[in-house]
Amino acid sequence: MREEHAPHHSDSSFSLDRTLLRRRFERAAAADDDTELLAREIARRMDERLDYIRVAPGRVLDLGCGTGADLARLAGRFPEAMLLAADFAPAMVARAKTRPCPAARQSGLLRRLLGGGREAPPGVVADATALPLARASLGLVWSNLMLPAIDDPLPVFREIHRVLETGGLLMFSTLGPDTLRELRAALPAHAGERVHRFIDMHDLGDALIAAGFADPVMDMEMLTLTYTGFDALLHDLRASGASNAARNRPRGLSGRDGWAQARAAYDRLRRDGRLPATFEIIQGHAWKAAPKTTEDGRSIMRFQPRPAAQSPDD
Repeated sequence: MREEHAPHHSDSSFSLDRTLLRRRFERAAAADDDTELLAREIARRMDERLDYIRVAPGRVLDLGCGTGADLARLAGRFPEAMLLAADFAPAMVARAKTRPCPAARQSGLLRRLLGGGREAPPGVVADATALPLARASLGLVWSNLMLPAIDDPLPVFREIHRVLETGGLLMFSTLGPDTLRELRAALPAHAGERVHRFIDMHDLGDALIAAGFADPVMDMEMLTLTYTGFDALLHDLRASGASNAARNRPRGLSGRDGWAQARAAYDRLRRDGRLPATFEIIQGHAWKAAPKTTEDGRSIMRFQPRPAAQSPDD
């Protein structure tokens, strides 16, 4: 049974600098694929979940596509579907277009959804809260690790709900609050967000319900990556664009002494020559059910025809 929680609300004390995030993801588009190992492992697990979900979408959106590494997986899973990739960082979309991926049906999708009559690319630059797509135009929205770049999931879920057709599926992954707990503990405890804050699974569930989704299913598991040293972890976070972008993040770390203390604190966690980094992985999916009210709030009544009366001789 699902626990009851207070209705979702945005934490006004936490907000992300979207301009900084876009700039970082622009740089990260040129990074080596080795920095995306976590995302690729999560994509594999998301794909496994689809083995147990009956869905045959005609149109699929990879929202927050990054460099487009999941597109080939989606094309293999849904060979008859038309694929579309979207990201808010233009360099990510540009790189996604270079990925080898079946694309025979993509141009027609974009011509219809984006209203153009010319050949269109298989990716669009768009914010997740304002997608340039028609209402009820998609059968599946796949979003792998896009939500950590969002400080309030509700507007995003509402927009995804808008573009999904009735019976359409949202499948997503994100990171939970215990992510990078070792780094959080090692850094000096001063005012501001030292480590990026991640949204709790229960708040995500509340936001899904508030956005109109039905039957949300979510689960959480812990993954631990190991690094040769403190700087190797920081390098991966920076290279992937995933370093802290909170508006109230501290500028600097109290000079060399602050960094030396952080390295020493983290190094005490070393086991077998490696340093651990914990990631709380949240996976979820939810369906767009038939609406119960019209957009102006009136109830929708559905009537089923009576079965035909059978004669006594039947």
